[in-house]
Amino acid sequence: MKQLKSLVIVVILFIGTQVSAQTKVAHIDVQALMTSMPEMKTAQEQLKKIQETYDKDYKNMVTEYQTKLQKYEQESATAGDALNETRSKEMQDMGARIQQFQQNAQKELGQKEVDLLKPIMEKAQNAVKKVAKAKAITYVLDATTGSGVIVADGEDLLVAVKKELGF
Repeated sequence: MKQLKSLVIVVILFIGTQVSAQTKVAHIDVQALMTSMPEMKTAQEQLKKIQETYDKDYKNMVTEYQTKLQKYEQESATAGDALNETRSKEMQDMGARIQQFQQNAQKELGQKEVDLLKPIMEKAQNAVKKVAKAKAITYVLDATTGSGVIVADGEDLLVAVKKELGF
């Protein structure tokens, strides 16, 4: 009888613990949130301007390269071997500079994108954390397409987080 009483007490404590340990789960499409943030539009415009500048410089370099190449090809028959060799080396160097410029431009553009998006992402994460805490949500899943969330029947925080961010 004493063992049965102890068993009932243990079962009641176990069930009580399970009920109090329930967790709330919600989801948010982080990509949709980020693309709707005004800061994101500003960052995209800045990146577009930088990209356009790099593209303009790259096109100018390529145009100069092509112009010199045509000129040298037209004059190669009448120019001496030493001059043709010098011009060939110049064209190779110019081609290498163009490739180096393109690689550096891509690297710098990527770094600028990271620099611009990091504070936006942090702001979004802080807003998600604040809303989750206010709603006593334990886990928030990223419901962005392709993020691994298959079913998202829980609470969607997108509207609440947008409201927290003021838009």
